[in-house]
Amino acid sequence: MKTAVNKSITLIEFLTEQYPDSPRTRIKKLLQSGTIRVNDKPVTLHSYPLKSRDIVEINKQAGNAAKAGLLFPVLYEDQDVIVVDKPAGKPTSSTDGSLSIQDILSEFLKRHSTSRIRAYVVHRLDKEVSGVLLFAKSRMAMDSIKEKWQETEKHYYALVEGIPEKAEGTIKSWLVEDRSQKVHSTNEMPDAKFSITNYTTIKQVNKNTLLDIRTDTGRKNQIRVHLSDIGCPIVGDRKYGASDEFKRRVRLHAYSLSFPHPADGRILTVKSPMPEGFLSLKLKDEHYK
Repeated sequence: MKTAVNKSITLIEFLTEQYPDSPRTRIKKLLQSGTIRVNDKPVTLHSYPLKSRDIVEINKQAGNAAKAGLLFPVLYEDQDVIVVDKPAGKPTSSTDGSLSIQDILSEFLKRHSTSRIRAYVVHRLDKEVSGVLLFAKSRMAMDSIKEKWQETEKHYYALVEGIPEKAEGTIKSWLVEDRSQKVHSTNEMPDAKFSITNYTTIKQVNKNTLLDIRTDTGRKNQIRVHLSDIGCPIVGDRKYGASDEFKRRVRLHAYSLSFPHPADGRILTVKSPMPEGFLSLKLKDEHYK
């Protein structure tokens, strides 16, 4: 739902006027979940100043999820699939008992459905990566999507150190994971997986470059390794050669996913806005707990 602002006011004051029956704590939770946008950009600051003619948008599905206790936005949901805006710092799934997005979402679906629905993993995003993450609501839906996974198209924003030698290009290599769980490019060998990453320059951001990434394969740490291979590691990705100056988060965000819907095969595209502060590199912001 989009609403035009008609006076100077803070964001939380505006939302309080729009939803007089909602407690202020609930409105703050909506802001923290990233479900509210101002002029098509996500805003989480409750004191954010609004001016006349600004447009405030609340994602209805995400808002309902936040009210129900889910602390990350739902970007799309129907009877077969649910797509969320994954925050950085949590794994897609887990085998060591740590809390994962799949665990949180399965519990959410269990509490808010009349049938025994849980979240089935269709693909993964690295723990350090944010953005569009798709889950199926049944094994049948999961199998259907995976069977047609070659029809999917995935795009990412990557803020990298330096400037690539070419403004756009394709990076190809065989990837293998070593005993320390670090992935690297290698010659063709039995355990290695062939990987393809395409990139296009969007713009320069001071000494860094914002890239649009499209992957033809979906290997573990693929984008991070390939960009490091061309001498442009992702900002904040110290595991793959980035400077330790900025450590707040790895600047890699899955902003678009197009996939064949399991029910009828139509191509569905779901997008996530660039996270607030994604391009902002301030040393003072790195000192946090």
